Amino acid sequence: MFMRTPRPFVVDTLLALVVVCVAVRLGQQSVARGWPELDARAYVLLALAHLPLALRRRAPLVVFAAVQGAGVAYVSLGYWPLLSVFGAALVLYTVASVCPARIAIGCAALSSAKWVYGGVVSDSRSAGLAVIEALLCCAVLVWFGTLARRSTKLARQLRVEQAERARREVAAERGRIARELHDVVAHHMSVISVQAGLARFVLDSDAATARGALGTIEDTSTEALEELRRMLHVLREHDPGGADSAAPMPTLARLDDLVERVRAAGVLVELSIQGTVRPLPPGVELCAYRVVQEALTNVLKHTRHADAQVRLQYRPHHLTVSVTNDGEKMISDNVPTGAGHGLIGMRERTKLYGGTISVGPRAEGGFAVRLSLPTSATGARWGEERRR
Repeated sequence: MFMRTPRPFVVDTLLALVVVCVAVRLGQQSVARGWPELDARAYVLLALAHLPLALRRRAPLVVFAAVQGAGVAYVSLGYWPLLSVFGAALVLYTVASVCPARIAIGCAALSSAKWVYGGVVSDSRSAGLAVIEALLCCAVLVWFGTLARRSTKLARQLRVEQAERARREVAAERGRIARELHDVVAHHMSVISVQAGLARFVLDSDAATARGALGTIEDTSTEALEELRRMLHVLREHDPGGADSAAPMPTLARLDDLVERVRAAGVLVELSIQGTVRPLPPGVELCAYRVVQEALTNVLKHTRHADAQVRLQYRPHHLTVSVTNDGEKMISDNVPTGAGHGLIGMRERTKLYGGTISVGPRAEGGFAVRLSLPTSATGARWGEERRR
């Protein structure tokens, strides 16, 4: 269980009672110090000079006026001036910590005048010392109060900046999740849509083809649900270290499955890999996989009579990916700039990992997506060790 933080009013009330007790206890030594003995009137004035401190944060100027007025009355009656100083000092610090500098300086001047007045009416020989004490003590109190006010202001600004940074991080995370959901759902739904249309078209004339299409729909929907389940598991996971095994991060090793699904949807896809296959950073593999997935999804959705070619080339320090098709039309690049999905999502992913991407029609017809991603030296060394 967590302990509840006391409210400021409760803390200030306790502080006021403690200061009153200290003043009363110290007042019992008045006669020994050469001052008149405290009577009922003196105790009442001491209480009025300290108990208002319970409200010092709610109405600092009102409390300042009340404390100073009681202090002046107390000193005017010839009692020991020191006993009325505690409340006046604390309320002056409070005023300096919450009010502008000009108000704090004005209150300090009034407090100094009262201090000097106490020195004058009690013992004229100590008037000069009273002036020095008043100026020094009030200046120190205002200085520390001003520092506290600035620190509070800086802390408030820091909290605002942290909240704003947290909002930006949440927005960025939402964008990432939206891209992941788009990549997972759009591809699988495109395959399911094509296969459902095929099954409906050949249901009466070619039962075997219809059954194959329904089987593809079942497999694709199962995989889509599995990816969504893994993604939701990561979103619920509180331990970052425990989410790695369930993270929805497909690798390039799963390209064969992706290509097979697109082939089953009626698009002839050729996959070729050049260079020595090696492990790459997870983010790089995910970026490359998602770009290929989005490009093939666009072939399914926006081209007619298209064949596609997917080529991966492992270079010493880069991975290059190209997805081309020879379809009649490709309209996916007409995505509004603010959409944040589709081809815009490809560019965002690529920029995140320091790569380059080009998307556009080919001179000989069709459409092409070409991606180049830098790979880390760590991944290259890991690949060399595995080959050995």
